Amino acid sequence: MESVLVEYKESLAYVTINRPDVLNCFDYQTLKEMDDIVSRLAMSSEIHAIVFTGAGEKAFSAGADLKERKTLTLEETRRNVAFIQRVFQAIAELPQPTIAAVNGFALGGGFEWMLACDFAVCTENAVLGLTETSWGIIPGAGGTQRLPRVVGEMKAKELILTAKRLDAMEAKELGLVLSVVSQKQLMDEARELAMAMLKNAPIALRQANYAIKQAGNVDLQTGLALEAKAYELTLQSEDRKEALLAFSEKRKPVFSGN
Repeated sequence: MESVLVEYKESLAYVTINRPDVLNCFDYQTLKEMDDIVSRLAMSSEIHAIVFTGAGEKAFSAGADLKERKTLTLEETRRNVAFIQRVFQAIAELPQPTIAAVNGFALGGGFEWMLACDFAVCTENAVLGLTETSWGIIPGAGGTQRLPRVVGEMKAKELILTAKRLDAMEAKELGLVLSVVSQKQLMDEARELAMAMLKNAPIALRQANYAIKQAGNVDLQTGLALEAKAYELTLQSEDRKEALLAFSEKRKPVFSGN
């Protein structure tokens, strides 16, 4: 049985870790499948937004598969940690907007997976946390770097060094998730957010997303230069011409992604 499932609807891709019996934990096989899927999605010109979630109603992902970890050598453990960091970075670098639909536990690597996405929505019963220090390790898939960029350094230190778990409303108050909904509403909420973006030009979405992501990594002048380059790419698009034509004809534009 596949550990990661992909479903395509319109211009949306739904990527689901299919290991509900182990709270959708990441083992090596799951990482390999996710890496392949993310690589293919990154090259797709047909998919304009991606929703990531976990199977079942208990967990988005509870992180690394500790049962597997117990069987690994030190070198194999290092391999897995490097691999999960690489896969999550690939998710963070996807050109399409990404949404984490968090259905329950998002702990350790599961929380880091969420942080690698552009947006997150979660269920009322969601529990989030970077709990690695309670296991004698530290976040190793981007958590120490991405969490401070969202909540600030001091709050990130509190959450990581105390291994604190957050409930859904605490996560929303900290700006970690956009909205909190019932389990039944979760995927509709994620789809509604995606469709609100997909009514706009795909190239513009990708370039705006890229420029915003770079803002936290460079100084202002470099960021402005990157923005100008991203803007230039939209100027050459057929969708920009279509938007101007639609305005003159008093109708909604029909974007092609070209």
